[in-house]
Amino acid sequence: MWTPPPPKGLDADGCLAREGSLARVQTRFRPVVAAARDRLPEVFGARLHSAYLYGSIPRGTARVGRSDLDLLVALREEPGDADRADARALGQALDGEFPEIDGVGTLLYSRARLLSELETHDLGWFVACLSTRLVGEDLARLLPRYRPDSLLARETNGDLALLLPRWRERIAGTEDSDVARRPLVRFMSRHLVRTGFTLVMPRWGGWTSDLAEMAAIFGAYYPTRAERMRAAAALGHEPTGDRAVLRAYVDDLGPWLAEEYARVHGVKAPRPD
Repeated sequence: MWTPPPPKGLDADGCLAREGSLARVQTRFRPVVAAARDRLPEVFGARLHSAYLYGSIPRGTARVGRSDLDLLVALREEPGDADRADARALGQALDGEFPEIDGVGTLLYSRARLLSELETHDLGWFVACLSTRLVGEDLARLLPRYRPDSLLARETNGDLALLLPRWRERIAGTEDSDVARRPLVRFMSRHLVRTGFTLVMPRWGGWTSDLAEMAAIFGAYYPTRAERMRAAAALGHEPTGDRAVLRAYVDDLGPWLAEEYARVHGVKAPRPD
């Protein structure tokens, strides 16, 4: 049986270290990052509290023409329809101007929600450990330090059972073509791999955002599911539009993972709709 590597992603005190930084942004992606930094205050004005990068670009692992630009925006008030429309327009403009990226995804939340007790071990952790400050005051200074424990596992990915019915609806409502299904395969593959990894994260004792590493570490603890998780990690990078893959996710791997997650860590605290 394969033995997982020693835990990594921790600071000297055994807490999760922030994984990205502006210094890691590759040269080809610096112009689009600079454009986002300059335009976010113009778009949101006084409503903007702070903005962050996350994903492969601040980790320094982005692929030219393949990776998207991932942004998280903290507003001073709860975001509304106008804010979401502004975020979409900004993303479309950046995507059209910079061929180095393949799309822009923007998460919008209020400062109050990001700092709320309910979100401390989900969105708060996401800001503090997986996001890199781009504009404004860094909310990470107001958040606790995190360890790779069962509480963090439960509150980050302990809601898979709730998501699976929505995934089935999305599959049923998607156009019957490989091209239309490919984004779903990519999204669900990544989500399942990350959920599988956080299932075993407390036992391993560290953090990684690399899909292949996540799948491999999961497989060390669940060898009978290792091959399927490795396949999901590969599809997270190079998705196909195979309907059978999606069906296997929502009929087999997903339900098993949701049940095992609840058994080991419990179920995520309910959130408002």
